[in-house]
Amino acid sequence: MAISASTSFHFNLSSNSHHRISSILPSRRTYVSNPSYLLSFPQITSSFSQINAQFRCSLFESMPLLPLRTSFSKVKASAAEEEAYQEEFSWTSVILPFVFPALGGLLFGYDIGATSGATISLQSPDLSGTTWFNLSAVQLGLVVSGSLYGALFGSILVYPIADFLGRKRELLLAALLYLLGGSITAYAPSLGVLLLGRVCYGLGIGLAMHGAPLYIAETCPSQIRGTLISLKELFIVLGILLGYFVGSFQIDAIGGWRYMFGFSAPIALLMGLGIWGLPPSPRWLLLRAVQGKASLQEYREKAVAALSKLRGRPPGDEVSKQQIDDTLVSLKSAYSGDQESEGSIFEVFQGPSLKAFVIGGGLVLFQQITGQPSVLYYAGQILQTAGFSAAADATRVSVIIGVFKLLMTSVAILKVDDLGRKPLLIGGISGITLSLLLLSAYYKFLGGFPLVAVGALLLYVGCYQISFGPISWLMVSEIFPLRTRGKGISLAVLTNFGSNALVTFAFSPLKELLGAENLFLLFGAIALLSLAFVLLYVPETKGLTLEEIENKILK
Repeated sequence: MAISASTSFHFNLSSNSHHRISSILPSRRTYVSNPSYLLSFPQITSSFSQINAQFRCSLFESMPLLPLRTSFSKVKASAAEEEAYQEEFSWTSVILPFVFPALGGLLFGYDIGATSGATISLQSPDLSGTTWFNLSAVQLGLVVSGSLYGALFGSILVYPIADFLGRKRELLLAALLYLLGGSITAYAPSLGVLLLGRVCYGLGIGLAMHGAPLYIAETCPSQIRGTLISLKELFIVLGILLGYFVGSFQIDAIGGWRYMFGFSAPIALLMGLGIWGLPPSPRWLLLRAVQGKASLQEYREKAVAALSKLRGRPPGDEVSKQQIDDTLVSLKSAYSGDQESEGSIFEVFQGPSLKAFVIGGGLVLFQQITGQPSVLYYAGQILQTAGFSAAADATRVSVIIGVFKLLMTSVAILKVDDLGRKPLLIGGISGITLSLLLLSAYYKFLGGFPLVAVGALLLYVGCYQISFGPISWLMVSEIFPLRTRGKGISLAVLTNFGSNALVTFAFSPLKELLGAENLFLLFGAIALLSLAFVLLYVPETKGLTLEEIENKILK
């Protein structure tokens, strides 16, 4: 997944409530940390990027060096010149509103990693611990893909109710579904109950992959929006690695599959408890008030309290009040004359929202149809040509790929708020295209040079991690107008899971029809098409607040 990235929550301060950046420059260091995807499933996306506005400063390194309250510069661009501002916030208050929603991504990744080991344990006559271990191919396929079907249904379900639920309640519901799904599968007495638990867990994935980027986008400072949404990708990869490690420890235990699936339950409980203690999104509160769904004065006060808590300020402080009032004026102006209604189901396909959906939906669509599931499917076979054994080294190979993905994700993490979104997409997709053409050549006439295949595989993995992996979900979470953001992101999630399922299910017949060499050639052609799409249609959103994206790019 990934599902994923981040976008930010930034309110414009009045000029008299800002301080110049030169007075508080922290020491300059860098901290590289990130994970990646594993062999057999695609990811959804986000990563940890270096903060870069007028200076660079590492997130975790700065925490012990700076005082509790830290400031970053925010550049407000105008036609004539740029004037630097900064928003003051507490690091401790920023971390928790990111970590607990990001656990939803970790649980998605965990399902990917744990399922491979769980299916081996479940089918073993000696280790299954059941009388129904002799599963047919169809039954096994349902066990593996049950969470995918649940995620598809969840993304459809959340479409009409996202703005009614709100970001916080949606994440609470996702945590509850994760908890129920993990518990049901762990204690399943029959295949039917096991499948029910898998679908329930998948519903949690669908809601979490929608709600997490939304909440992070609307609550974190805009200076570190790209950093945090990209860092969510890291949590997905950490989840995959965790699933593989738990599987390797429990693979020889009787009924080990129950422990593999059930290990997610305590993480889901932690996620739910953490989300419970977080404030609601101030942007969502103001949107509901402007739409006439609640008392304007009451929800304004709630928004001030929420923002104060999110920034680590005293309750109801004047800076938060000013920021809320400025944002409220902006929202009233944006939705003047139509405050009584929220964005309709069909409004996503009109005006600025349609432009945003073409950009965001196009990115998550190309993320899948450039062949990621297929390349990962062939990864084991390709690495075997370099001397890896099929069974004994499978877990080690997965970890090697994961570590490499981690290293490449760090590039996106450190550069997404520096180089920008579009340059990373262009460079990464160019590398993906080259790697797919090399894989096609390997299967056609370079079979005697296995290092070409291994190099192409690593090139694909690395380029994916600096482009489609984290950037797609970052763009999705920040490109939609506030009015249709909930519905727009749910449609993007649906597009991602739907295209994932399509590529996965169509892979075998396409492989038989075309052969591996022509299949990779087809994916290479699609990658070229996606590169043209990025060059022509995808804007640069680096350094812009969500309101600026809506007012300047989508108009």
